[in-house]
Amino acid sequence: MTQADVAKVFDICEDSMTGWENSRSKPQIQIYPKIISFLGYNPFSVDASTLGGRIKQFRLIHGLSQEDFAKKIGVNESTIFSWEKGNHEPLPRKRELLEALLNQQELSI
Repeated sequence: MTQADVAKVFDICEDSMTGWENSRSKPQIQIYPKIISFLGYNPFSVDASTLGGRIKQFRLIHGLSQEDFAKKIGVNESTIFSWEKGNHEPLPRKRELLEALLNQQELSI
């Protein structure tokens, strides 16, 4: 496939594709689901053995920024950052919500 062909798949301009290939830029997180689908696997390295890693993996698969994910579960962006880094653990009610969400995702991977 040409750069133009792949750019059409991702609904981006060819210049963006060139930037990715030459490591001058990175795709926006909203495009990650299309990349994962196109490749047939997740090329973004995440340690999914921790809760923080599972949260990050979920976000990448769904193309969600930390801010978007935070809004989805009712916390602020810095809380998501802290959970992903392993600096803090979610309180029991949020942990239950997260586990339900993340377990649902694992069934569809």
